[in-house]
Amino acid sequence: MKKIDLKISFEEYDSIEELNPEDKTILNTACKMVNTAYAPYSQYYVGAAVLLENGKIITGNNQENVAYPSGICAERVAVFYASSQYPDVKIKSIAVSAKAINFKINHPVTPCGACRQVLAEYEDKQKSEIRIILKGDTGKIRIIKSVKDILPMIFHADELKK
Repeated sequence: MKKIDLKISFEEYDSIEELNPEDKTILNTACKMVNTAYAPYSQYYVGAAVLLENGKIITGNNQENVAYPSGICAERVAVFYASSQYPDVKIKSIAVSAKAINFKINHPVTPCGACRQVLAEYEDKQKSEIRIILKGDTGKIRIIKSVKDILPMIFHADELKK
């Protein structure tokens, strides 16, 4: 038997003011998108902003449905829209922010497993890293340089072929 350890690295900032102008812009955009999320059941509101290589910013937020599995996360709303409207333009980065009605989120939120898999596939497809910028209501901001850092064992399309 052989033991293998995986390690992740990320940057952590105390304030949005410490970010470069580009990161600050997309994170502020994600924060604004929190306010128009449709989350009447969980009361957990998430906003996302995708920065494309052409400079366009595409936004999304979580959209719930009373039939819980029918809802969709903010990250996938933004990424799927970006891909449908700009299919040949690479995703440079994605910013994600959240707030809850009943409590403060005082740490950076992270994408769920389904969103990680979707982001990882786009990163794989475009053959370049997608930076992830994460923020809660309050607290620190994290920047992760690649989706592979938060999902190191991606399920690849090659695994469907024999």
